[in-house]
Amino acid sequence: MNMKTALLFPGQGAQAVGMAADLAAAFPACRALFDRANAVVGYDLAALCFAGPLEKLTLSCHAQPAIFVASLACLTALQQIHPGLVFAAAAGLSSGEWTALHVAGVLSFEDTLRVLEVRGRAMQAACEETPGAMLSLLGMADDALVRLAQQTGVDVANYNSPEQTVLSGSCAGIDHAEKLAREFGAKRAIRLNVAGAFHSAGMASAAGKLEEFLGGVTLAPPQYPVVSNVTGQFHTTPDEIRRLMVRQVTHSVQWVGGVRTLQAQGVQAYVECGPGKVLTGLVKRIDKQAALYNIAGHSDLEAVAALAGPQDEPWHK
Repeated sequence: MNMKTALLFPGQGAQAVGMAADLAAAFPACRALFDRANAVVGYDLAALCFAGPLEKLTLSCHAQPAIFVASLACLTALQQIHPGLVFAAAAGLSSGEWTALHVAGVLSFEDTLRVLEVRGRAMQAACEETPGAMLSLLGMADDALVRLAQQTGVDVANYNSPEQTVLSGSCAGIDHAEKLAREFGAKRAIRLNVAGAFHSAGMASAAGKLEEFLGGVTLAPPQYPVVSNVTGQFHTTPDEIRRLMVRQVTHSVQWVGGVRTLQAQGVQAYVECGPGKVLTGLVKRIDKQAALYNIAGHSDLEAVAALAGPQDEPWHK
């Protein structure tokens, strides 16, 4: 089979105790990623991923680096089993966009870990400084969504699929939006179990801290296309990447636009590397013809063999 294929990487919320443990046990290269990560973060990230506790793993400052390393372990194991696989582009949701940028050679493994630790810590602090909430809405038109957000003083956080969008903001604003959702055409409104108002103005302090830290991080041009959550288009220069990755903390995630950009480039298959199946689930609602694969553990590796074959360029290793 010869299909143009994109890599997908999950963000915070995908964490699960035990993630990538079987891969670290089976592949020395995967275990080495965790050993390198332990040295960078200064604590046993591997033990936290493999054994928890979940409450500690779920903290933003731990979850974001942990999901990054677990996702890379999934990709590394896949490359060990199927070295002939190549990929045409990459995308990640929220913190997962940093994983995609690392894989495309934009920044080093160590720098990505440091960025995600700073980003996660800053977001956790913002949640504590400015309590907030998020609301998932099903079956709502985009224009009605924007009007609801404006009327209740909250932000549109995620355009996840044509059927599902997410609002983010103050607890009072989200309470108000939840009460008005059906009046604005939502089929369902679901309060999300999150620490705060991610991808909203409530994360402004976190964006500022990330911007300051990124000033000292070296970024290179992406060696392969990576989709921006902010624009839904491909990243370009290191300076633009730096600006957009700061904006991403407070800006709507344009996941639908990003998948459509990949479709326009001829992508027909997607491989989600990391815990969970959220991203391929969202892609299925946007591109109903796409071939979808998930690599979360050892048992998933053989299913991707059908994709082996020449495509465009070997993926950066």
